[in-house]
Amino acid sequence: MKIDLHTHSAESDGTETPADVARAAAAAGLDVFALTDHDTTAGWTEAGDAAVALGLSFVPGMEISCTTDDGISVHLLSYLHDPAEPSLLAELESCRSSRLTRAERMVELLAEDYPIDWDTVREHVHEGATVGRPHIADALVSVGVVESRSAAFASVLNSRSRYYVPHRAPDPVRAVRLVRAAGGVPVFAHPLAAARGRVVGPEVFEAMIDAGLGGLEVAHRDNPDDARARLVRMASEHDLVVTGSSDYHGTGKPNRLGENLTSVQSLVRIEEQAVSGTRIRHP
Repeated sequence: MKIDLHTHSAESDGTETPADVARAAAAAGLDVFALTDHDTTAGWTEAGDAAVALGLSFVPGMEISCTTDDGISVHLLSYLHDPAEPSLLAELESCRSSRLTRAERMVELLAEDYPIDWDTVREHVHEGATVGRPHIADALVSVGVVESRSAAFASVLNSRSRYYVPHRAPDPVRAVRLVRAAGGVPVFAHPLAAARGRVVGPEVFEAMIDAGLGGLEVAHRDNPDDARARLVRMASEHDLVVTGSSDYHGTGKPNRLGENLTSVQSLVRIEEQAVSGTRIRHP
Protein backbone atom coordinates (compact mmCIF):
# COMPACT_ATOMS: atom_id res chain seq x y z
CA MET A 1 0.00 0.00 0.00
CA LYS A 2 1.40 3.40 -1.04
CA ILE A 3 0.84 6.12 1.57
CA ASP A 4 1.97 9.75 1.24
CA LEU A 5 1.20 11.89 4.31
CA HIS A 6 2.40 15.36 3.29
CA THR A 7 0.86 17.32 0.39
CA HIS A 8 -0.26 20.88 -0.24
CA SER A 9 -3.00 22.45 -2.32
CA ALA A 10 -3.80 25.98 -3.46
CA GLU A 11 -5.56 26.49 -0.12
CA SER A 12 -2.05 27.30 1.12
CA ASP A 13 1.04 27.27 -1.11
CA GLY A 14 0.40 24.44 -3.56
CA THR A 15 -0.58 25.11 -7.16
CA GLU A 16 -3.53 22.68 -7.51
CA THR A 17 -7.00 22.62 -6.01
CA PRO A 18 -7.59 20.03 -3.26
CA ALA A 19 -9.57 17.89 -5.71
CA ASP A 20 -6.75 18.10 -8.25
CA VAL A 21 -4.28 16.95 -5.59
CA ALA A 22 -6.51 13.91 -5.07
CA ARG A 23 -6.56 13.27 -8.82
CA ALA A 24 -2.76 13.64 -8.97
CA ALA A 25 -2.45 11.19 -6.06
CA ALA A 26 -4.57 8.65 -7.92
CA ALA A 27 -2.54 9.14 -11.09
CA ALA A 28 0.66 8.59 -9.10
CA GLY A 29 -0.64 5.24 -7.91
CA LEU A 30 -1.15 6.18 -4.27
CA ASP A 31 -3.64 4.31 -2.10
CA VAL A 32 -3.70 6.85 0.73
CA PHE A 33 -2.74 10.51 0.96
CA ALA A 34 -3.01 13.35 3.46
CA LEU A 35 -3.67 16.99 2.66
CA THR A 36 -1.54 19.09 5.00
CA ASP A 37 -1.95 22.71 3.95
CA HIS A 38 -0.22 25.37 6.02
CA ASP A 39 -2.31 26.57 8.98
CA THR A 40 -5.65 25.67 7.39
CA THR A 41 -8.07 22.76 6.98
CA ALA A 42 -10.12 24.50 4.28
CA GLY A 43 -9.36 21.82 1.68
CA TRP A 44 -10.38 18.78 3.72
CA THR A 45 -13.90 18.32 2.37
CA GLU A 46 -13.02 18.87 -1.29
CA ALA A 47 -9.94 16.66 -1.17
CA GLY A 48 -11.72 13.94 0.82
CA ASP A 49 -14.74 13.85 -1.47
CA ALA A 50 -12.53 13.60 -4.55
CA ALA A 51 -10.31 10.94 -2.96
CA VAL A 52 -13.20 8.69 -1.98
CA ALA A 53 -14.74 9.02 -5.43
CA LEU A 54 -11.41 7.95 -6.94
CA GLY A 55 -11.05 4.95 -4.63
CA LEU A 56 -8.38 6.50 -2.39
CA SER A 57 -8.31 6.85 1.38
CA PHE A 58 -7.90 10.38 2.69
CA VAL A 59 -6.11 11.46 5.88
CA PRO A 60 -7.14 14.95 7.13
CA GLY A 61 -4.06 16.90 8.17
CA MET A 62 -2.40 20.29 8.43
CA GLU A 63 1.09 21.77 8.69
CA ILE A 64 1.65 24.39 11.39
CA SER A 65 4.42 26.93 10.89
CA CYS A 66 6.34 27.43 14.15
CA THR A 67 9.37 29.43 15.31
CA THR A 68 11.66 28.79 18.27
CA ASP A 69 12.71 31.56 20.65
CA ASP A 70 15.98 31.92 18.76
CA GLY A 71 14.27 32.24 15.37
CA ILE A 72 14.58 28.73 13.92
CA SER A 73 11.70 27.72 11.67
CA VAL A 74 9.96 24.46 12.61
CA HIS A 75 7.09 22.80 10.75
CA LEU A 76 4.71 20.57 12.64
CA LEU A 77 2.33 18.20 10.87
CA SER A 78 -0.99 17.55 12.60
CA TYR A 79 -3.13 14.55 11.72
CA LEU A 80 -6.77 13.81 12.56
CA HIS A 81 -7.26 16.76 14.93
CA ASP A 82 -10.57 18.52 15.62
CA PRO A 83 -10.63 21.39 13.09
CA ALA A 84 -13.02 23.38 15.32
CA GLU A 85 -11.02 23.22 18.57
CA PRO A 86 -11.10 26.85 19.84
CA SER A 87 -7.54 27.25 21.14
CA LEU A 88 -5.95 25.82 18.01
CA LEU A 89 -8.27 27.85 15.79
CA ALA A 90 -7.38 31.08 17.60
CA GLU A 91 -3.66 30.38 17.24
CA LEU A 92 -4.00 29.67 13.53
CA GLU A 93 -6.04 32.81 12.91
CA SER A 94 -3.39 34.90 14.66
CA CYS A 95 -0.70 33.29 12.50
CA ARG A 96 -2.62 33.90 9.27
CA SER A 97 -3.15 37.55 10.18
CA SER A 98 0.55 37.99 10.90
CA ARG A 99 1.47 36.18 7.69
CA LEU A 100 -0.69 38.58 5.65
CA THR A 101 0.79 41.70 7.25
CA ARG A 102 4.27 40.29 6.71
CA ALA A 103 3.58 39.56 3.03
CA GLU A 104 2.30 43.09 2.45
CA ARG A 105 5.46 44.57 3.95
CA MET A 106 7.73 42.27 1.93
CA VAL A 107 5.99 43.29 -1.28
CA GLU A 108 6.45 46.96 -0.34
CA LEU A 109 10.18 46.40 0.10
CA LEU A 110 10.51 44.38 -3.11
CA ALA A 111 8.62 47.05 -5.06
CA GLU A 112 11.43 49.49 -4.32
CA ASP A 113 13.72 47.46 -6.60
CA TYR A 114 11.55 45.19 -8.75
CA PRO A 115 8.43 45.55 -10.97
CA ILE A 116 6.05 43.91 -8.49
CA ASP A 117 3.00 45.10 -6.57
CA TRP A 118 0.27 43.65 -4.36
CA ASP A 119 -2.17 43.17 -7.24
CA THR A 120 0.40 41.09 -9.12
CA VAL A 121 0.90 38.88 -6.08
CA ARG A 122 -2.84 38.46 -5.51
CA GLU A 123 -3.18 37.05 -9.05
CA HIS A 124 -1.29 33.98 -7.81
CA VAL A 125 -3.36 33.33 -4.69
CA HIS A 126 -6.28 30.88 -4.59
CA GLU A 127 -9.47 32.49 -3.26
CA GLY A 128 -9.51 32.22 0.53
CA ALA A 129 -5.82 31.32 0.88
CA THR A 130 -3.46 33.48 2.94
CA VAL A 131 -0.72 35.20 0.95
CA GLY A 132 2.73 33.85 1.72
CA ARG A 133 6.25 33.86 0.33
CA PRO A 134 5.45 31.16 -2.27
CA HIS A 135 2.84 33.45 -3.84
CA ILE A 136 5.30 36.34 -3.85
CA ALA A 137 7.79 33.98 -5.51
CA ASP A 138 5.25 33.10 -8.20
CA ALA A 139 4.68 36.80 -8.86
CA LEU A 140 8.42 37.37 -9.17
CA VAL A 141 8.59 34.54 -11.70
CA SER A 142 5.71 36.03 -13.69
CA VAL A 143 7.46 39.39 -14.06
CA GLY A 144 10.79 37.81 -14.96
CA VAL A 145 12.79 38.58 -11.82
CA VAL A 146 13.61 34.90 -11.15
CA GLU A 147 13.15 31.65 -13.05
CA SER A 148 11.38 29.61 -10.38
CA ARG A 149 10.07 29.51 -6.83
CA SER A 150 13.25 27.77 -5.78
CA ALA A 151 15.35 30.54 -7.27
CA ALA A 152 13.28 33.16 -5.46
CA PHE A 153 13.74 31.43 -2.10
CA ALA A 154 17.45 31.08 -2.75
CA SER A 155 17.83 34.80 -3.35
CA VAL A 156 15.42 37.67 -2.67
CA LEU A 157 13.05 35.77 -0.39
CA ASN A 158 15.51 33.97 1.87
CA SER A 159 15.78 34.85 5.55
CA ARG A 160 19.05 36.74 5.02
CA SER A 161 17.64 39.02 2.33
CA ARG A 162 16.94 42.65 3.06
CA TYR A 163 13.38 42.05 1.82
CA TYR A 164 12.68 39.36 4.42
CA VAL A 165 10.21 40.17 7.18
CA PRO A 166 9.58 37.74 10.05
CA HIS A 167 6.05 36.85 11.14
CA ARG A 168 4.44 35.62 14.32
CA ALA A 169 4.35 31.85 14.75
CA PRO A 170 3.85 29.63 17.80
CA ASP A 171 6.70 27.96 19.62
CA PRO A 172 6.85 24.32 18.47
CA VAL A 173 6.36 22.98 22.01
CA ARG A 174 3.18 25.02 22.36
CA ALA A 175 2.05 23.81 18.92
CA VAL A 176 2.52 20.16 19.96
CA ARG A 177 0.35 20.79 23.04
CA LEU A 178 -2.32 22.53 20.97
CA VAL A 179 -2.50 19.61 18.52
CA ARG A 180 -2.80 17.11 21.36
CA ALA A 181 -5.47 19.26 23.03
CA ALA A 182 -7.37 19.15 19.72
CA GLY A 183 -7.17 15.34 19.77
CA GLY A 184 -4.68 15.17 16.91
CA VAL A 185 -1.30 13.55 16.38
CA PRO A 186 1.70 15.90 15.99
CA VAL A 187 4.59 14.83 13.74
CA PHE A 188 7.77 16.87 13.28
CA ALA A 189 8.09 17.66 9.54
CA HIS A 190 11.54 17.29 7.86
CA PRO A 191 13.25 17.83 11.23
CA LEU A 192 16.89 17.90 10.08
CA ALA A 193 16.52 19.60 6.71
CA ALA A 194 19.64 21.73 7.06
CA ALA A 195 19.46 22.85 3.42
CA ARG A 196 16.39 24.88 4.37
CA GLY A 197 18.23 26.78 7.11
CA ARG A 198 19.14 26.26 10.75
CA VAL A 199 17.75 23.17 12.47
CA VAL A 200 16.93 22.74 16.14
CA GLY A 201 19.15 21.02 18.65
CA PRO A 202 18.47 18.04 20.93
CA GLU A 203 16.91 20.23 23.64
CA VAL A 204 14.05 21.25 21.32
CA PHE A 205 13.43 17.66 20.26
CA GLU A 206 13.33 16.64 23.93
CA ALA A 207 10.93 19.44 24.86
CA MET A 208 8.61 18.58 21.96
CA ILE A 209 8.68 14.89 22.93
CA ASP A 210 7.90 15.77 26.55
CA ALA A 211 4.97 17.88 25.30
CA GLY A 212 3.49 14.93 23.39
CA LEU A 213 5.19 14.73 19.99
CA GLY A 214 3.88 11.66 18.19
CA GLY A 215 6.28 11.14 15.34
CA LEU A 216 9.12 12.20 13.07
CA GLU A 217 8.97 12.65 9.30
CA VAL A 218 12.14 10.75 8.47
CA ALA A 219 11.88 9.88 4.76
CA HIS A 220 11.82 13.35 3.19
CA ARG A 221 14.04 14.59 0.38
CA ASP A 222 15.42 17.40 2.56
CA ASN A 223 16.62 15.11 5.37
CA PRO A 224 20.18 13.94 4.50
CA ASP A 225 20.91 10.21 4.80
CA ASP A 226 22.98 10.56 7.97
CA ALA A 227 20.23 12.68 9.51
CA ARG A 228 17.65 10.03 8.67
CA ALA A 229 19.67 7.46 10.59
CA ARG A 230 19.78 9.76 13.63
CA LEU A 231 16.05 10.32 13.41
CA VAL A 232 15.32 6.59 13.21
CA ARG A 233 17.39 6.05 16.36
CA MET A 234 15.57 8.86 18.13
CA ALA A 235 12.20 7.49 17.12
CA SER A 236 13.15 4.07 18.44
CA GLU A 237 14.40 5.47 21.74
CA HIS A 238 11.20 7.45 22.34
CA ASP A 239 8.65 5.15 20.68
CA LEU A 240 7.75 7.73 18.03
CA VAL A 241 5.97 7.01 14.76
CA VAL A 242 8.23 7.20 11.68
CA THR A 243 6.70 8.65 8.51
CA GLY A 244 7.83 9.34 4.94
CA SER A 245 6.28 11.81 2.54
CA SER A 246 6.70 13.81 -0.62
CA ASP A 247 5.80 17.35 0.58
CA TYR A 248 4.10 17.75 -2.79
CA HIS A 249 3.23 21.30 -3.95
CA GLY A 250 2.10 20.70 -7.54
CA THR A 251 4.34 22.71 -9.86
CA GLY A 252 5.49 24.85 -6.93
CA LYS A 253 8.29 22.42 -6.02
CA PRO A 254 10.08 19.55 -7.78
CA ASN A 255 8.82 17.08 -5.12
CA ARG A 256 6.84 14.24 -6.68
CA LEU A 257 3.94 12.38 -5.12
CA GLY A 258 4.99 9.07 -3.62
CA GLU A 259 8.73 9.75 -3.76
CA ASN A 260 8.80 8.89 -0.04
CA LEU A 261 6.18 6.77 1.68
CA THR A 262 4.77 5.88 5.10
CA SER A 263 4.20 2.30 6.23
CA VAL A 264 0.77 0.90 6.98
CA GLN A 265 1.93 0.22 10.54
CA SER A 266 2.82 3.88 11.08
CA LEU A 267 -0.52 5.05 9.73
CA VAL A 268 -2.33 2.62 12.05
CA ARG A 269 -0.39 4.02 15.01
CA ILE A 270 -1.36 7.57 14.04
CA GLU A 271 -5.02 6.62 13.82
CA GLU A 272 -4.83 4.83 17.17
CA GLN A 273 -3.42 7.93 18.88
CA ALA A 274 -6.06 10.33 17.51
CA VAL A 275 -8.89 11.03 19.97
CA SER A 276 -10.70 13.91 18.25
CA GLY A 277 -13.33 11.92 16.40
CA THR A 278 -11.80 12.98 13.07
CA ARG A 279 -11.13 9.84 11.09
CA ILE A 280 -9.49 8.67 7.89
CA ARG A 281 -12.01 8.65 5.03
CA HIS A 282 -12.16 5.43 3.05
CA PRO A 283 -13.86 4.73 -0.30
